[in-house]
Parts: sequence; structure tokens; C-alpha cells
Amino acid sequence: MQFDRGKMREVLLRTFSTCEPADLGAVKLNKILYFTDMLSYAFYRVPVTGAIYRKRPNGPTTDQLLFTLREMQNSGELEVQAVNYFGYIKKEYRPLIETDTQYLNSDELSLLDEVIDFVCKRHTAKSISDFSHNLPWELAEMGGEIPYHTAMMLFPMEPSPEAFELAETGKAEIEAQRSQKDTMGVRRLRDFRKSLH
Repeated sequence: MQFDRGKMREVLLRTFSTCEPADLGAVKLNKILYFTDMLSYAFYRVPVTGAIYRKRPNGPTTDQLLFTLREMQNSGELEVQAVNYFGYIKKEYRPLIETDTQYLNSDELSLLDEVIDFVCKRHTAKSISDFSHNLPWELAEMGGEIPYHTAMMLFPMEPSPEAFELAETGKAEIEAQRSQKDTMGVRRLRDFRKSLH
């Protein structure tokens, strides 16, 4: 995947403009990027930013985030403050310029807005961190890259109604066969008891 710095910058600015600073810290910011890229890859076979994600204890993080944030601070696009949050240090992000929408298409913007809502408004940093400990994260080694092709594992696979019907039919056939003769377990137990005498 090719990392797109312009798209990363735009995703960050839109996120900072949409989320209240108190609702967004480094943990949630990494999860917004991760889920936006992975879901985009699952739906369209191409991520939004193309960032590299790695398995970390608090869930996936991206290699490119700190560099991009530093670059945005240095260019006067962003202010980052360390604040006390219930005894912990938390970073708060405030955009200093308007969000630019020249890099993201309508599908990417729509997906990003859904992910921002899901992460910022429906989760705490702890709950979204736990939520991100999903199958793609579990399969990677600590510090190892989480490949984009694992994005399909984010969706639970549910059997179709036909699969349930076939399983029910197979179960009935097996039970019918078992009822026509002694089960292997009963015969073995009987033989074992005879051998004791």
C-alpha cells in the first residue's frame, strides 16, 4: 500500500473538527484511522490513507501518525495540548485551519464520519481499545504489522438459514442410525466389564 499524506492530513483535520477535544485522545485517534482504513479496504479493496498499522497493547496504531501530527503542528495547522485527565496525561487536538476536502471522495467522507461517530461518541478510550483487539490484531505478533487483507476478519461470519437446515437434517439422520443399533460406547463398556471377570 502507498501511504497518502494528503489523505491522512484531511482525515485528521475532519476528525479534530468533528470530535470534541475532550472526547478524543491518542488511543481513539489511532482507532479512527485503523477502522477507516480497514473498512475502506474491506468495502472497496483500497484503504483511505494507506498507513501501516501495528499490533500494540492498546490495539492497532499507525507508524505515520506522530510524524504527520508533528508536521501539522510545525506548519500551524494544529495545536496539541497535554491535559490532566483523571490523573493521566491525555493529548487534546485543536485544528487551527478549516478542513480541506480535496483529497477524500464522498464514499471516504461518509465512511470516516460513521467511524468518527462510532469511536468518539459511542466508546471510551478503554472500550474502543478492547473492541480493536479483534481477529486481525490477535493474529499479528506484538509490534508486527497488521496486513490489510485481514480486514475481512473484522466481520463475523454467520451461517445461512440453508446451512442450519442441512445441519438439522444431518443430525436427524445420525440419530436415526444410532437408534437402530447399540452405540459403540455401550458395546465397549459391556466388553470392558466382561474382561474384568
